Amino acid sequence: MIFAELQYKEHYDGIHKELVKFVESRFSNVKSGHQGDSWIWILGDGDKVQIDTFTSMHHQIKSPYPESSLVQDVIRELKNKYSLYVYSEPEPEAHEG
Repeated sequence: MIFAELQYKEHYDGIHKELVKFVESRFSNVKSGHQGDSWIWILGDGDKVQIDTFTSMHHQIKSPYPESSLVQDVIRELKNKYSLYVYSEPEPEAHEG
């Protein structure tokens, strides 16, 4: 489910490294990569949040868990530095139908 999307003018390649660095400074279990698309996983206590560009030209904040407290933590931290559009209700990804 998509909970929010970062808002920026440049191509996502331009903020990948900065975004990874910021997320790593706020969360302890972070994995990331950049090969065509940009992706960041934040893991904790059986929860997982993804920040990626798999289905958008902007980084989207996603979680398979609708009641995820970690996704709310991630959104709160990202709002401190980035402009975000937060959906009033999480949007299903295409594969979630």
